[in-house]
Amino acid sequence: MPQETPYTGIFPIVPTPFHDDGSLDLDGQKRVLDCMIDQDVDGLCILANYSEQFLLSDAERETLQTLCMEHVAGRVPVIATCSHFSTQVAAARCKRAQEQGAAMVMMMPPYHGALLKAGDQGVFEHFAALSQAIDIPIMIQDAPLSGTNLSVPLLGRIAKELGNVSYFKIEMPGTAGKLRALIEAAGDHIDGPFDGEEGITLMADLDAGATGTMTSGLACEQIRPIVMDFLAGDRAKAEAQYNRMLPLINFENRQCGLRACKTVMQAGGVIKSDAVRHPLEPLPAPTREALLTMANDLDLIAARWGK
Repeated sequence: MPQETPYTGIFPIVPTPFHDDGSLDLDGQKRVLDCMIDQDVDGLCILANYSEQFLLSDAERETLQTLCMEHVAGRVPVIATCSHFSTQVAAARCKRAQEQGAAMVMMMPPYHGALLKAGDQGVFEHFAALSQAIDIPIMIQDAPLSGTNLSVPLLGRIAKELGNVSYFKIEMPGTAGKLRALIEAAGDHIDGPFDGEEGITLMADLDAGATGTMTSGLACEQIRPIVMDFLAGDRAKAEAQYNRMLPLINFENRQCGLRACKTVMQAGGVIKSDAVRHPLEPLPAPTREALLTMANDLDLIAARWGK
């Protein structure tokens, strides 16, 4: 169902900090949330892929969701990622997120591994069930990880027929073209066309009609102005800032992945460890050194917040 004022701007992914032994760092999680809010974000997204959600147990998910919702305490809207191959489990996750005060849920299409996935009708029925289960908006994440082809006609049908499925995070090859086609097909039913992938194609995606982005928590205060200046009509200023940030965005996207944010936050005193859970591996020392040099040169809040 449409928002009176649709969500726009930057809704970064909240990383999950671990101790060196791989256990959850709950105090560190609170500091991460505070640091990200201090980066002037428009909202936060928890338990997503860049949160290492695929390395968390169900009990840990519940612990983290509860902690995040209670600690944010309404300071900014929170999107809770609730994806699961099982429609029944996904619906239960969505209901729990709504009960705890989430402003929105984000969902990938149902898939498991490389080969278990639903066809178009199964995908539609999955989101129809979720739409009936909750009242808050639903964002569909269209990303290569699922291996599922979410065509523009399918996404358009979902937007038109399922009232609260009104946000779409597109991060596929050719994102700008897909955003443009989706807005043309169902724009009156879409509250939030977003992009992702650390904002690596952000300018093209804004030109195509994106009104928000979902990056990591690495450089929100530096990326948010790109979106807001563009939406205010100052494309030249937005493009200048995008060009300034693009080397870091590219380095994060191509060399570091989800490890970048945690590495910079550890160096900046936000968290004690940048550990990732096995079988993920830590950043190689030369990559880490180059990342931190770039972060310090840009005077990122995450690189100095806890010092």
